[in-house]
Amino acid sequence: MRKLAAFLLFFALPVSVMGASVDIDAPKTITADKIEYDVKSETIKTTGDTEIVNASGQRMTLTDSYLTKNGENLSGDDIQLWLGDHVYIESDNITRSGAETIAYHATFTACDNCDAYGDAWKITTRRIVHDMDTRMLRFYSPVLRTYDIPIFWLPFFEMPDPGVKHKTGFLMPDFGSTNNMGTQINIPLYIAFSDTHDMTLTTSYLTQENPLFQIEHRLNLAKSQYRTHGAYTHNRAGEDRWYIFNNDVIELGDYARATVFLERASDKTFLQKYGFYDDQPYLDSGAKIELFGQSGYVVADAHVFQELRSTYGHYSAPSGNILPNIRATYQSAPLFKETYIALDADVLGISGDGTSSQRLIGDARVVSPWTLWGGNRLTASVSARYDLYNFHNTEMVDMSQFSGLKNRFLPSGYLEWSLPMFRPSDKWTQIIEPRARLTVMRHTDKDQYGLNNDSAGALLSDATLFSDNRFSGLDLWENGTYADYGVRYAAFNPDGHMFEVFVGQTYDFRERETTDPNSGFKNGASDYVGRLEYNNMKWLDLTTRFRMAQEDLSMRHIETSAIIGTSRNYINIGHIWSQQFIDAYTQGDDINELNTGIGVQLTDRWSVRFNAIYNMTYGQFQRHTGGLFYTHPCYYLSIEYRRDNAIKEDYVGTTTFQFRFGMSINGQQY
Repeated sequence: MRKLAAFLLFFALPVSVMGASVDIDAPKTITADKIEYDVKSETIKTTGDTEIVNASGQRMTLTDSYLTKNGENLSGDDIQLWLGDHVYIESDNITRSGAETIAYHATFTACDNCDAYGDAWKITTRRIVHDMDTRMLRFYSPVLRTYDIPIFWLPFFEMPDPGVKHKTGFLMPDFGSTNNMGTQINIPLYIAFSDTHDMTLTTSYLTQENPLFQIEHRLNLAKSQYRTHGAYTHNRAGEDRWYIFNNDVIELGDYARATVFLERASDKTFLQKYGFYDDQPYLDSGAKIELFGQSGYVVADAHVFQELRSTYGHYSAPSGNILPNIRATYQSAPLFKETYIALDADVLGISGDGTSSQRLIGDARVVSPWTLWGGNRLTASVSARYDLYNFHNTEMVDMSQFSGLKNRFLPSGYLEWSLPMFRPSDKWTQIIEPRARLTVMRHTDKDQYGLNNDSAGALLSDATLFSDNRFSGLDLWENGTYADYGVRYAAFNPDGHMFEVFVGQTYDFRERETTDPNSGFKNGASDYVGRLEYNNMKWLDLTTRFRMAQEDLSMRHIETSAIIGTSRNYINIGHIWSQQFIDAYTQGDDINELNTGIGVQLTDRWSVRFNAIYNMTYGQFQRHTGGLFYTHPCYYLSIEYRRDNAIKEDYVGTTTFQFRFGMSINGQQY
């Protein structure tokens, strides 16, 4: 391939090159059967099949073309202008003047060779104008065709060319319908401020309610990102209803990060009624600062809550706003062998409804793990913790109100042993690991501490064994000495099959002051807990956790999750059953809930998906959703429904249908 400059050195007359390629103002390239260059007018004429590639990589094929040196003016016949891998404009005649390329009686498609049956969609039009300055395509009297069948006509249509990543304009609308607000039409307007800053404004028209206005704002900077979305309506009842969610993350160097978050709504049911609800029990607003170190971590955060549930009890909802909440942890380098020191500090303040409490906790512990002869593993630990509380009109565990200072000193220690025993094989490698742990604690009167700081009781499971604090928070504290013990069996083979089972129990040497009949803890030996896992790395992933009564091995609690199938055809099953007692002798309603999902790939492009939560105790669905989905390289569509049976204040369960359609151009959806 020769450069144009080489020709200019030897020729002062028009140049004729047969079957050659010439670079025009490199890196622009022209390839043709015959190329003629007029030095005086600096114009190029090609004969026969011609291909022109410009600096941006866009390609044009045509016959018998004429263009100026810099490509400012161009004309030709039988033209295809390629704007992407499968995107082109085809025309009998194209002319170019300055930044505008005009195609007459043209066809535009982004679906070339994407389907064996022909172009899935294309637009035929009287005239297409492509403006390189604005990177926009303007269609005059366009007709959208699907497999050559005309679908609809518009007098004018405009869109960015496929090389544009961000462009302000209307996006494809979608449609929905609910049984209490009628048909909903969502019309989104996309606004691009820059490659890292954009916003989407959506106007939703509802046939049985006033319009809903939505906003989603996104901004990415070098070391921060900002996300905001919300909605507002003035409904037919004369109420202003809205929500605003915001999350900003700011990097403060290599070792610090700040987060600001906001979640507020006008009332408890707005999110649910208008389809923004995601099962969140409350909204959380506040800020957080994190400091990172090689061996330490500090986080300080504050939270202001908005309750969304109609009724709530002491053990299920935040009891006030949190300010401050500071946690710090530090782990030393090994002092000798693998022995290390860990230091923790915790500051918590809670206020609300005329009550408040402040807590300061400091904890220091030494952990010394050892591997001894025969593979025996031994870990010893001693710790000391000091708590200081300041209460104001705070409800205590014994339901009394208290104001004043309280403190406690909580020394503890544990000794843990395990012995993994391996049996390798070409077919199956097997592991049996017995494990035991003795935890010694100071006995304290736990009734002296606040009810609603951060503890919500204890529930025995395989995850709470081998822990020096089996409650969910720091305020409630285990009393006295107890032992945990269990055995794990695991097996795996070269084909990726893995099987694991664990069974264990805990034993309290001191009589527990209060024993929740649903917790699994008892005076002396507890219920048995365990888990079962199996994964063949192909079509089955199963996990089950269970608890059996210590007296007769009857099942008290079981929760199961399973994924059966592949990513295209699958069944997801989640189930939880738990026997419930009001007291040690009175049985209440069992918890019995099924969560299932099904996906079936009907063809390479058609699929069906369904999800449901079913309350088996009361024999009714809490929620179920489903849809029919079609995914094509050039477009997508879906028809979905959602049924929510919740009843809360002015919200009564709704059925929602939604239809979505969009086109895809070079992997970008419109």
